[in-house]
Amino acid sequence: MPDYSSLPSVTALASIPELERFTERIRILAAQAAIESARAGMEFEKPEELEAQAFYEAIKLGMNPFHQVHNLTGVILHTGLGRAPITNVTLGYSNLEIDSETGKRGNRQDHVRSLLCELTGAEDALVVNNGAAAVLLALSALCSRKEVLLSRGQSVEIGGAFRMPDVIKASGCKLVDVGTTNKTRAHDYADAITPKTAALLQCHPSNYEITGFSSAPTTKDLADVAHLNGLLFINDQGNGAMVDFIKYGIRGVETLPQSVAAGADITIGSGDKLLGGPQCGIILGRKDLIAKMSKHPLARAVRIDKTNLMGLQSVLRNYGHENYQEIPMFRYLDYSLETILERCRALAPNGAEILETVTEIGSGSAPGQGVKSYAIVLATKSPDKLLEALRKANIYGRIHKGKVWLDPRTAEELFTMTGSPDASMRAFMTEQIKGLISQCWEQWK
Repeated sequence: MPDYSSLPSVTALASIPELERFTERIRILAAQAAIESARAGMEFEKPEELEAQAFYEAIKLGMNPFHQVHNLTGVILHTGLGRAPITNVTLGYSNLEIDSETGKRGNRQDHVRSLLCELTGAEDALVVNNGAAAVLLALSALCSRKEVLLSRGQSVEIGGAFRMPDVIKASGCKLVDVGTTNKTRAHDYADAITPKTAALLQCHPSNYEITGFSSAPTTKDLADVAHLNGLLFINDQGNGAMVDFIKYGIRGVETLPQSVAAGADITIGSGDKLLGGPQCGIILGRKDLIAKMSKHPLARAVRIDKTNLMGLQSVLRNYGHENYQEIPMFRYLDYSLETILERCRALAPNGAEILETVTEIGSGSAPGQGVKSYAIVLATKSPDKLLEALRKANIYGRIHKGKVWLDPRTAEELFTMTGSPDASMRAFMTEQIKGLISQCWEQWK
């Protein structure tokens, strides 16, 4: 039977100085959890290690269920972890829907409409709560009870089992498939047009890609076919990119300005993907079409909330001033391999490997593409159990080739602000995270 006599009492552990700032309830629960970890087999060679575990347990207990985690998954736009990371937005009262000059009722869209039009060249803009809502609103307001043409290769299912055919059906439109899964040409759309056709729809393929023997018409090709036949062209551009990502080696990413310039009557993009902003659905297009959508009853149901609106405005202003480093996503992409390697060395437990890897973009923004990186690689007899133990410590990694990989490219919060008043706390947190990784690994080697 294991000897637990060396373990401190709950009362003694709860009384350590590190826990003084917490309530009595949290101190007791944290001490109990740390001691239980030791009884369950987690080894603490020094008393300070058990105290550190109690401190981290207290931090977790003091958090809300919805809280910050450490993303070491190797995916920048991780849907499960909130996609694009954004800076905190605090907001008391605001001029959300009031005209500051006249004092009369205003329009919340005014805060971002001019910025979006300036940055993309669109005539008008409308923002709703997410990309799927934007597609639903566009089809409901502009194409209801009529046919919409969509390539079979773009009849996709997005996260959460939401399928494009179902969204089209919910809008009151009839889906007409054109072309084939791997090859669709502009004339396939032209040949499918009937008197009941309202629009040609292009949909970003999201989390998959078709390679090899394949082809698809360009955005301009579809705009031309639509306009020659007096129809609308709606481009669900998807990723919301405002600038080209070729400098990061990411190819084939259409931007919002490119879609507008190619002639799309309506362009739709997500704010929390390659735009690097909060969750929202951005709709760009002709003034008359945007006006019609704004007056549709569904527009009220899917409107953007004030917090995300403020976040979007902040991100768009950064684009306007070319302050890309103020947008976390761009900082993550810009970090050098040397920086990532240093981070790996700072977090890696003794005996862990550090190997080259690729940080993926994620969220279906650029399927199969990413940037070179490094990761801490932990060999383990039970990768699922190790990953679970790390998650309980708010450390999120991934399993690859039977091992657990931790890519610190997106763990900026552990390493930045050196020299600031928070530098010592961040160094402490880095050591805490390293200790937790080591403890979890020792338990499941």
